[in-house]
Amino acid sequence: MADDKTKRDFRVRNRISADEDYEVEHFARENGITPEQATGNDRGALTAAAKQLKPCCKEVR
Repeated sequence: MADDKTKRDFRVRNRISADEDYEVEHFARENGITPEQATGNDRGALTAAAKQLKPCCKEVR
């Protein structure tokens, strides 16, 4: 049968669960920051803040 339209996914994908270490660690690794810097639960706001925290690449001479 095709997809069952009565089954719904209630996960909120635009949030990060700070209680789940694996979610915080994955987000931090994905954005190049430390898990300690990934505080909060709004994925959009965290991603914007992570871009500012991410260390810049320095030119190799």
